[in-house]
Amino acid sequence: MNRRELLKNSVKMMLLASTAGSAIAAEKIVEVKKTKITKPSKHPRIVVVGGGWSGLSFAKHIKEHIPHAEVTLVEKRYEFVSCPASNAWLFDLVPMDFLVHSYIEAANNFGYTYFQATATDLNAHENILKTTEGDLHYDYLVFATGIEYDYYNWSKGDEAFEHKLSREYPAAFIPGSEHLTLKKKIQNFKGGNFVITVPDGNYRCLSAPYERACLLADHLKKNKIKGKVLILDANNQVTIKEEGFMSAFNEIYKGYLEYMPETEIESIDFDKKIITTGFDNIVFEDMSFYPNVRATKLLEKLGLTIQTAYNRIEANLNVFTNKFKGYDNIFGCGDLRPMGFSKSGNTAYTEGQNVARMVAEDYYKKSIKWESPITFCDSFVSMYPDREISLVSTYKYDKSGHTFFDGSTTDEDWKHNTLGKSHAQFNWAQSMYNNMFYV
Repeated sequence: MNRRELLKNSVKMMLLASTAGSAIAAEKIVEVKKTKITKPSKHPRIVVVGGGWSGLSFAKHIKEHIPHAEVTLVEKRYEFVSCPASNAWLFDLVPMDFLVHSYIEAANNFGYTYFQATATDLNAHENILKTTEGDLHYDYLVFATGIEYDYYNWSKGDEAFEHKLSREYPAAFIPGSEHLTLKKKIQNFKGGNFVITVPDGNYRCLSAPYERACLLADHLKKNKIKGKVLILDANNQVTIKEEGFMSAFNEIYKGYLEYMPETEIESIDFDKKIITTGFDNIVFEDMSFYPNVRATKLLEKLGLTIQTAYNRIEANLNVFTNKFKGYDNIFGCGDLRPMGFSKSGNTAYTEGQNVARMVAEDYYKKSIKWESPITFCDSFVSMYPDREISLVSTYKYDKSGHTFFDGSTTDEDWKHNTLGKSHAQFNWAQSMYNNMFYV
């Protein structure tokens, strides 16, 4: 089988994955009992910090590789809310319970412990993770803490400016209240320019800002709102599926969407609602401001980060083993990584799966073998009718650890493909939720 066939088959497997047992109950999520895991154990104690796509995938799959392991998932949230597929929710294409799932149910189904707490510190010499609800002893520790926003390029340390930008014009690429705020903005938008920014570097979900712009332009067009979506892109071109998105911009949304590449924001006047760029002053009515991203401040506090060319701060990982440099039993996976992989749901899930195998290989005294995560990315370009474009990619390293594409295939022909008719994005998302929570 050649690589193109492998990639195509990967897409088919994802979209045809079983959805048995996927009914999502609207039960009240109850708080788990707080406990301390401190006593010595005959079984390996494996702690994963972060209950996003990569952390959930790791917790499930490490139990498959080391069934007798005591696995604990540390997550501060009471319930999981998905970022992937949230653009569809912003425009009422799916209900909220499509995105929301129970950590308790996942832990019960796959035999690990959900520990609702916030990690605060680390004693690596004694293998102790400190949390707001007690200390956890571990034999292996895995961080899957995702990303945080990095506003410094615009705020220059001005906390008041950063607070206003993040609270009044949220990016909505970390799940929670900012998604609710952005949805309300969309519902209340009456006209004018609605600005969507795209950062440079390896930001979370390369396609999502462009998909969101398409859906917003579709919303304006359908409801005959006298407004325009302005995409202020720090990059010199659309960063992913350029042919599909650009053809949609030009052919579907002429007069409703304007794409502005290589646009560097110099200043923002919140009172006058004017953005100053290197070329022009842009008047806006509303905005969703997406800054650069970085690894979490927790990792920086623990001395586990490095400044990189991709982003300002990311995890200091050995890219061949996913171990933090200087540590034999602390691993990292997901969007915190320094590697040039797409920071997306499917990539994070498959990397969590791979790192679970790598931890098991280390535990069983085998050589750690790195495998590429898989990026599967499906995007809407319109709602009415449903039109979608897709991409599948794998990766490889050179001897020095630099990342390259090892294979990539796209379907950007939204006029003729069947992705929209088969509701490919929803089928993929449902199959992934099933895998993380139910089956």
